Amino acid sequence: MLYALLKTVHVLSIILWLGGMIFAHFFLRPALATLAPPERLHLANAVLGRFFAAVLWAASLTLVSGVWMIGRVAKASVQSGGSFSMPLTWTVMASLGVLMVALFGHIRFVLYPRFGAAVAAGDWAQAADRLARLRQWVGINLVLGLCIIGVLYLAH
Repeated sequence: MLYALLKTVHVLSIILWLGGMIFAHFFLRPALATLAPPERLHLANAVLGRFFAAVLWAASLTLVSGVWMIGRVAKASVQSGGSFSMPLTWTVMASLGVLMVALFGHIRFVLYPRFGAAVAAGDWAQAADRLARLRQWVGINLVLGLCIIGVLYLAH
C-alpha cells in the first residue's frame, strides 16, 4: 500500500513538473509574445514565480518518493535473503532525475532571481535576455524529463 502511494505521489509530481514546462514553453511563451515588453515580462515573472514554487514541491516529492521506493525494494530484496542490484533503467532514470533537480535548483535560485531583479528595475532588454536564458534551461530540463519517460517506456 505504501509503495503504491509513493508511486502515485512520484508520478503526479512528475506530471505537474513536465506538464508545466510543456505549457510554459509551447503555450504561454507564444501568447506572451503578443504583449509589450513591460506587460510580457511582468506577467512572465509572476507566472514563473508561482510555477517554480510548485515545482520546488514537485521536485522534492519526486526525489524523496523515488529514493524511498528504491530503498523499499532494496530492503525487501535483502530481507528475503537475496541481494539488490538496481536495474539499469532505474539507474538512468534516477541519475537524470537528480540532474533535473540540480538544474531546477540553478534555474530557481540563480537565474530566476536575476530575471526578477531586471523586471523590478524596469530594464526590459536585460529582463528579456534573462528570460531567454531561463527558457533555454527549462527546455533542457524538459528534454531530460522526456528522456526519463522514454527510458520508462523502453523498460516495459
